[in-house]
Amino acid sequence: MSEHFDVIVVGGGPAGLSAALILGRSRRSVLVVDAGEPRNAPAEGVHNLLGQEGTAPRDLVRIGRQEVARYGVTVTDGRVVAASATPVTDDDALGFRLTLDSGEVVTARRVVVAGGAVDVLPDVPGLAEQWGRGVVHCPFCHGWEVRDRRIGVLVTTAAGAHQVQMFRALSDDVTAFVTDPDLLDDTVLAGFAARGIRVVRTPVVRVLSEGDAPSGVELADGTVVELDALAAASRVEARVEWAAGLGLTPVDQEANGVLFGRVLAVDGAGQTEVPGVFAAGNAANAMLTVVASAAAGSQTGAMVHGDLLRAEVAAAISAGTGTGTAR
Repeated sequence: MSEHFDVIVVGGGPAGLSAALILGRSRRSVLVVDAGEPRNAPAEGVHNLLGQEGTAPRDLVRIGRQEVARYGVTVTDGRVVAASATPVTDDDALGFRLTLDSGEVVTARRVVVAGGAVDVLPDVPGLAEQWGRGVVHCPFCHGWEVRDRRIGVLVTTAAGAHQVQMFRALSDDVTAFVTDPDLLDDTVLAGFAARGIRVVRTPVVRVLSEGDAPSGVELADGTVVELDALAAASRVEARVEWAAGLGLTPVDQEANGVLFGRVLAVDGAGQTEVPGVFAAGNAANAMLTVVASAAAGSQTGAMVHGDLLRAEVAAAISAGTGTGTAR
């Protein structure tokens, strides 16, 4: 892989492969470096992705790899461990060198950071083991699968009240487990009461399971509340440690005073603060679902192609090598 690429995409999930697809179809040379650790790997299926509803996450990646390969995109398994910004062509002031965990060094004119993120979970024993299956976080991604069941919602932030009502739309049997009484005001509690939502203020100390499914939660006083599913919010941390070599560090992403995670800041084109480095998907937005990540990747890929075109036009004008005739 000593070949130089127009673009290196770090991450081979929906965002990264979508960016690679549009770039490959634009006849760009593209390398995708994928560590094979999709955030949604525990889930049985991807939802709300038209045409691929219910597809297993790894099957979606496999299909995506096959599709980008048709347009000359190279995909390699591995991870980026270091990066530096260094001009690597004579006709472009930008350029980047990335070192892979194999020891190989690859170069490109542009970089797309699309390695996704990891979920930092509430520190409750037994919760992580059920994450993505019996313990869910998104009513749109997993709500249908737990409809009409006994659902508990672990309220750990002020945004948790909204999450409770979202799951109440899916089941008549919903219990809110509140970690801090100050998270819920009288208006929120009145809304819970009006919708028949039970409120438990005793701390949850353990998520209980029977086989592969949750069976309930144990409270600090020893009480067991039987459940069929538990919803809990995570904090999203972008997988961008290697990008520190490019001068990039994650920033807090907040909404209505609630911290959703730490991601790379980008503008409307997916451009980071480092010229020539773009980011898409959960690496740049903690709140994106699979379909939104794919859309962001596609848009960012188009923006990267446009950025390269501008550099090529400028280089051609500077060199005076054009053969066209203006009329």
